[in-house]
Amino acid sequence: MKRPAVFFDRDGVLNEDHGYVYEISKLKWIDGAREAVKAANDAGYLVFVITNQSGVARGLYDEHHVQALHEWMAGDLAKIGAHIDAFEYCPYHPDAVIERYRKVSHRRKPAPGMITDLLERFPVDINRSILVGDKPTDLEAARAAGVQGILFSGGNLARLLRSVLYPNPEESIDN
Repeated sequence: MKRPAVFFDRDGVLNEDHGYVYEISKLKWIDGAREAVKAANDAGYLVFVITNQSGVARGLYDEHHVQALHEWMAGDLAKIGAHIDAFEYCPYHPDAVIERYRKVSHRRKPAPGMITDLLERFPVDINRSILVGDKPTDLEAARAAGVQGILFSGGNLARLLRSVLYPNPEESIDN
């Protein structure tokens, strides 16, 4: 049975973007981010994170740092009964200083590869799915994959997501 999904960009949507976030000690959740993930879970949506991580290609940190941060985020979300179904990241960049990461990738936003890869692995109802991003490249990736894109420009992420998931407030599980 197909389910709708919420695709979240990471830096600037789930956590504050202060440039190449890869250290657990420096991750600060956006206001309402954890609650937004839980609201999507409670509404029966699959929840995915899709994030460009060119810091790997630039030699600023390694892939294991990205994976460790995502594991920590998953553990922190679990404390409130929330979960991410899959984390996807793209470490490639055409101007990489590390040779093995220097390439144009179909997974690097604005290309839709991370989304389309998830659509192949999970039973997603694309017509009812959304992507929440903070940059035009996020919305371009959504459009290219056939997913509705929503621009997050700050504030409380849970409030924004609930307004999309529950356009009639009396339907909300947790106003």
